[in-house]
Amino acid sequence: MISVEAALDALFALVRPLGTEEVPLREAAGRVMRADVHAFRDQPPFPGSAMDGYAVIAEEAQPHAMFRVIGESAAGRRFEGQVKPGQAVRIFTGAPVPEGATRVVLQEDVTRTGDIITLTDPLDAGPHIRPAGVDFRQGDTFAAPRLLRPADVALLAAMNQPTVTVSRQPTVALISTGDELVLPGEDPGPDQIVASNTFGLEALFRTLGARPRILPIARDTRASLESAFHLAADADLVVTIGGASVGDHDLVGRVAGELGMEQSFYKVAMRPGKPLMAGRMWADLGGAMMIGLPGNPVSAMVCGHVFAAPVLRAFQGLAREPAPLAHAPLLAPLPANGPRMHYMRARLSPEGLRAFDSQDSSLLSILSEAGALIQRPPHAPAAQAGEILPYLPI
Repeated sequence: MISVEAALDALFALVRPLGTEEVPLREAAGRVMRADVHAFRDQPPFPGSAMDGYAVIAEEAQPHAMFRVIGESAAGRRFEGQVKPGQAVRIFTGAPVPEGATRVVLQEDVTRTGDIITLTDPLDAGPHIRPAGVDFRQGDTFAAPRLLRPADVALLAAMNQPTVTVSRQPTVALISTGDELVLPGEDPGPDQIVASNTFGLEALFRTLGARPRILPIARDTRASLESAFHLAADADLVVTIGGASVGDHDLVGRVAGELGMEQSFYKVAMRPGKPLMAGRMWADLGGAMMIGLPGNPVSAMVCGHVFAAPVLRAFQGLAREPAPLAHAPLLAPLPANGPRMHYMRARLSPEGLRAFDSQDSSLLSILSEAGALIQRPPHAPAAQAGEILPYLPI
């Protein structure tokens, strides 16, 4: 068995970053930007008012001072003249500040009679003017690579970027294996179960920017497995679920090897999820990277978060690094850990982490309730309530 860290390194060595494509800005959220973007203009392109009020010369803004209102400046419709001593322009939030004005007096600090305003006592400090280019300047760089969030899309729009160069979405072929499996909605026989892992992993991979597709269930025969592998030949990543152990009916590794897969490793010192394998398919099968996940539902999903998620990020040009951990206090003590890395399902609350009493790798109901996987390193000593522990958000 190899460590989780060594397994991740071996997986990253198999990743071949994908090419790029140009997409409309409206389709860019959740994609990985792969080329730097430069602003086409200043933002804002003019000094703008941050409040509703009156634009005046700052030095004249004293309590009880009086001004004549000579016009109005609104968003999209500026005042074209110049503000001179004793003059004011009615102005609204986001409007260009007229030439000559250096302060906006809040409308709450003004009394108005006709075209004459009088400033009240006391006055707000001001100046309530956003300088031109205070957000960004023309030519400023928005650096790649970057996973684009909604706020990033808003920034790109403000930079006047109609399209973005992003990484091609990795295609993932998901192959469930086993005579015992049926698809959701089918009528299982007395010795069968529903293939749940595949659908959970498909949902996870979609959130990571991939394009997963579920292939027909591969039965426990060489012919069925070979057919499934051939159907996956055009994928960037092939993920098998189940059949990765060494039992008489666990054929995935053997059949993949017979088809020319170059195995990178088999078995990782972790729980849940020890029977994990990885390699690269033979060129005749597209040369795809392959990850073989264990069949236990929780094991497969945990390995999806720990291994497949970082791999999919690396495919798209992001850093080759483990899934980011967070930290929180433990709410109840934990015993010492054994020789394998343990990812313990836990409830996450504002107060901290509480591991579930049962960590059986078949219990999806507990995984569904969990918001975190507490990471317990090999041979970690007992942990006491209040101790800060690392966890993987899920």
